[in-house]
Amino acid sequence: MGKLIDVSTTEGASSDGPGAGAAVRRRMTSAELATWRSLLDTTAELRRVLGAELQEASLSPADYQVLLALSEANGKRMRSSELARTIDWERSRLSHQLGRMERRGLIRREDCAADSRGAEVTLTAEGAQVFRRATAPHMRSIKRHFADALTPDQFAALRGILRSLQHHRIEDGRT
Repeated sequence: MGKLIDVSTTEGASSDGPGAGAAVRRRMTSAELATWRSLLDTTAELRRVLGAELQEASLSPADYQVLLALSEANGKRMRSSELARTIDWERSRLSHQLGRMERRGLIRREDCAADSRGAEVTLTAEGAQVFRRATAPHMRSIKRHFADALTPDQFAALRGILRSLQHHRIEDGRT
């Protein structure tokens, strides 16, 4: 068993549900911390590699995230506040990103007809075309760097792990 390191408190922790045994424990082992660090390092490296490959399509990962959300939105448009919530960004970060994308003709911002205080962000024809051109190579890159590395059993285990983490965050009120 790994060395125990006191890094958390769990007062009032739930004793049922996925991951309940882990929630009751007051210390993490060095092996658990090493796994956490590996998760951080691996996801950062995947983001770096995927982002570099997106750059070949003249898109940043931030551009792609905004274009993806807009391409999936009803009418290819969203209020900027809804877009910020959807992609989990601060409004100021989104505003700066949208300004850069608007100058490149990828999106258009317009005053909201229903509420003069708000703005609607619309995917332009140019933005949709750039997004479509980038998507197939991006999906191939995700497959090559992520999906091809895992077996079906590992995917199933990862799905279960992610569900447990999401469930734990919801139970703790930290969605």
